[in-house]
Amino acid sequence: MPMLSRAPGTGDSSHARAGLAITWLGHATVLLEMDGRRVITDPVLRKRIGPLARITAPVDPDAVGRVDCVLLSHLHADHTDLPTLRALPRRGPVLGPYPSRRWLTARGVQDVRELRVGDETGVGELRVTATPATHDGRRRPFGPKAEPVGYLIRGSSSVYFAGDTDIFPAMSMLRGSVDVALLPVWGWGRSVGPGHLDPERAVEALVQIAPTAAIPIHWGTFALGRPARRPVDPGRPAREFAELAERYAPGVDVRVLSPRERTAF
Repeated sequence: MPMLSRAPGTGDSSHARAGLAITWLGHATVLLEMDGRRVITDPVLRKRIGPLARITAPVDPDAVGRVDCVLLSHLHADHTDLPTLRALPRRGPVLGPYPSRRWLTARGVQDVRELRVGDETGVGELRVTATPATHDGRRRPFGPKAEPVGYLIRGSSSVYFAGDTDIFPAMSMLRGSVDVALLPVWGWGRSVGPGHLDPERAVEALVQIAPTAAIPIHWGTFALGRPARRPVDPGRPAREFAELAERYAPGVDVRVLSPRERTAF
């Protein structure tokens, strides 16, 4: 599969209009190209976020190219990175959880629109709906609190971006409405706490949603800065997810991407 090696342009290319392409840029950062629009999720492209060091190559915001919309699932620093948001070329809104607009605007992020669970807005031909998420909404240690969300992006295809979440009661309501599910399968530590999916729980979510295809995200990108604390095998969560999915959801096309890898549907 081809890698992101140059700025993909402004979204007017034939491949962007023809269908759906997805590039995983690491952690929860995914670039969606659908129906001539370019949407990026939880953009975090830098080498370091607080105590977390990137163990894959950082991404130049200019190499991503101009995006039509940014989706923020919650305000944790490894999902809402202010320097990345300010540097990213953008010609459309930032969609964030409620209430995040005032805090983001005060820090130089313009054109922020808040969505509560169930709210829907348009990005050109695309429709974006905020979905539930079960996760801690506080930006620690002293930051604001906003209600975590996921997003369902619908156009000629439909993509579910879970953000950061555990399984929630309404997850099965997504069944039948998702072509591609972007599911978190780990994090950055040696274990995951409440409000997260590990490979087993992510497959439970996969069975409930029953998408046509799935891409594991939120794994193998960040670790604590000290080398001794870094994972020996950062790719293990994604492999385990794919193996379990083959056993319990064999009809789902699971694509494990490397950072910057692009796949088309």
